[in-house]
Amino acid sequence: MPDFDYLALDTGGRERRGSVAAPTIEDARARLDKRRLYVVRIEAGSGGGGAAAATRARPLLAGGSLFGPRRMSGKALTLFTRQLATLIQVSPLEESLRTISRQTEQPHVRAVLERVHAGVVEGRRLSESMGREPKSFPPLYRAMVSAGEGSGTLPSILERQADLLERQAHMRSKVMTALAYPTVLAFVAMGVVMALMIFVVPQVVEQFDTVGQELPLLTRIVIGLSDFLSGWWWALLLAIALIGFVSWRALKDPGIRLRFDRMLLRIPFIGRLIRDLHAAQMARTLSTMIASRLPLLEGLALTSQTVHNRALRAATDEIVEAIRGGGSLSAALRRADIFPPLLVYLAASGEASGRLDTMLERAADYLEREFEGFTSAALSLLEPAIIVLMGGIVAMIVLSILLPILQLETLAAS
Repeated sequence: MPDFDYLALDTGGRERRGSVAAPTIEDARARLDKRRLYVVRIEAGSGGGGAAAATRARPLLAGGSLFGPRRMSGKALTLFTRQLATLIQVSPLEESLRTISRQTEQPHVRAVLERVHAGVVEGRRLSESMGREPKSFPPLYRAMVSAGEGSGTLPSILERQADLLERQAHMRSKVMTALAYPTVLAFVAMGVVMALMIFVVPQVVEQFDTVGQELPLLTRIVIGLSDFLSGWWWALLLAIALIGFVSWRALKDPGIRLRFDRMLLRIPFIGRLIRDLHAAQMARTLSTMIASRLPLLEGLALTSQTVHNRALRAATDEIVEAIRGGGSLSAALRRADIFPPLLVYLAASGEASGRLDTMLERAADYLEREFEGFTSAALSLLEPAIIVLMGGIVAMIVLSILLPILQLETLAAS
């Protein structure tokens, strides 16, 4: 079906540009009339008129890159969702999108929103226009927007979606905060130890070469490690890089990745953190989708695509198949034997009372509080453990230097 580029005026006298698909130019005019647009000019085009053509004509200036258009970040998507939910309550969708895109400071975000706006101007639904930017708008997000358009409750669904995105961003921030300080502390400790072994120890122990006495065992071990690090540090770095590359390539294999993810879930503390975090995210997402009148199966199927752990993704897919076969959510969760018992119990209570969305939201709140408390406790223990370990290593290095000195003083005194 051919596209026709048009220039038109809306009922408020504002200029509208875009393209419309129609069999003939008369049908195109009729479709624009139904949208209450007064046609000033219309002509055969290539389907890229108006705002869409302008966006494609300046990909780099609009925030693209040599490697293709950039995606919206999670923070930008959350802000856009909150703004759109507010504006569409008082103004038309097309005008709301144009206002948000003009107020956006980041060029690549503005480019994404301009392309979505162009799709709406061309007559597409908002969810369809967002489908042209799959990197910025995930399938789950677009499904909820489509449900809101179909039921006429788009503002409330966008509000729920914004709340969901904010909670997910909050949990990601908690995870990053929990991992950042111990990681930095560990790297600093390793750097200090490496500096002592490579630069300090060789300068000190060379004074013992002319003594003619056998050095203590601890001193000989430290000197051997220092010599190895001083002469072969490049080989050590190369071996670490090679092991990292081989591991990365091995994890590309689905079978190896599945076994690795299952092993992660069996680690005492890390496995519990991963399971609880996934269960909280899934419970909150399902609660939002059920409250938005989306089918449970569709929500689970879309949620499973966002799970990075392959073992948890396989369990989620099994739950989808169990529900599709006529089972309940709580029974499928219990059969998977990988989710916290609290989630199973509250899901069963929600199904029995007809308040599944509320009970899933409460389960998510509880699991998130448990996650935050557990990470805080683990972090409070991990930080001093790293400091004590670093202090022990430094003490061993210092002791290896002091022992020969004490030995020499003993010999001199005798």
